Parts: sequence; C-alpha cells; structure tokens
Amino acid sequence: MTKLLISVVTVLMTAGYAIAEGALHKLAIHVDENDPAVMNLALNNAQNVHSYYTQKGETVDIEIVAYGPGLNMYVAGKSPVADRISTMSLEMETLTFAACGNTLKKMSEKAGKEVALMSEANVVSSGVVRLIELQEAGYSYVRP
Repeated sequence: MTKLLISVVTVLMTAGYAIAEGALHKLAIHVDENDPAVMNLALNNAQNVHSYYTQKGETVDIEIVAYGPGLNMYVAGKSPVADRISTMSLEMETLTFAACGNTLKKMSEKAGKEVALMSEANVVSSGVVRLIELQEAGYSYVRP
C-alpha cells in the first residue's frame, strides 16, 4: 500500500510539474499615446516577459493593442519604433500587433487618403473592444 501511495504521489507531482513547465501565459499591452518612450516601454515589457517565460520553458502569447494617438506606433514611414517591431515580430512568433480600425479610419479621413500601416499590424475593428476581448479570454492587462 505504501509503494502504491508513493507511486500515485510521484505521478501527480510529475504531472503537475509537466503542466507548469509547459504553461501558457497571455498578456495584452495597451498603447494609446504618440510617445516614443511609451512605445519603447511597451516593446520592452513584451521582450522582458517573453524572455522570462522562455527561460522557464513556458509560452506567452503577447498582443500589443494600439489606438488613438498610439496608432502612430504602426504607421508605415512614421513609426518611431518600426525597426524594433520588425525585428521583434521575426524573433517572437507569439507576439502580435493589433491596430484600431476606428482610429485608422479617422486618421485616413483626416489625411484625405488611406493611411498605410506596417505589415506587422493586424487591423481590428476597435482597440478598446479588442482589449475587452483579450481580457475576457484570460489575458493579463498592462498599460506602460
């Protein structure tokens, strides 16, 4: 009976360790300011969180959602962090960039032409709604 109990405890502990080792974390980062320091801080947060969990053998899905003045983070030819976004998107396959469609529409109307975004940006209908969806899906929320 003692050997059976030890075996059961060992299996349960090993299973728990295996689950923890392969754990999936989810992070939503919010950018709504046209400030290179805020944009870089958001990218630093993403990079640091990704490195932390990678070193632990765990996975983290990260989505940076930009809207309002923060959408300039993704505007082609205008983004002060374009090089970092391009590099990080190649290095971190679980990092995605969401661009607010409402803001993009207003920016385009104001400019009198379609505002082009970086290829890494995925347009969503609303940045705020996207943040709600991510939080409802279990994402932790950070605003740098």
